[in-house]
Amino acid sequence: MLVVGDNPERIRSEAALAKLCGACPIPASSGKTSRHRLNRGGHRQANAALHRILVVRMRFHESAIAYLKRRTAQGNTKKEIFRCLKRLLIREIYQMLVAPYKTETTSAAA
Repeated sequence: MLVVGDNPERIRSEAALAKLCGACPIPASSGKTSRHRLNRGGHRQANAALHRILVVRMRFHESAIAYLKRRTAQGNTKKEIFRCLKRLLIREIYQMLVAPYKTETTSAAA
């Protein structure tokens, strides 16, 4: 996630980080179905890092395993669950890497 760490001021929001990493949802509905898919654009290495993190979490992280079981019981596919987990991971990364920088710059500007 060095893409974020080297220049956090260019990321204005969590949605911008998701777009940069290729984890933003795009509507892919047709007819009676209503679904989303992940953006194919974005930084490929950041997206690969997110994928690796999620593969490990889905195997060892208790809350991710519980989320996977719950969403599978609801009838979601593994692709849909992965998309949702990527977005949740982006929220965590934004709170750890970008949000503290935002509060520092706004307090220094005031």
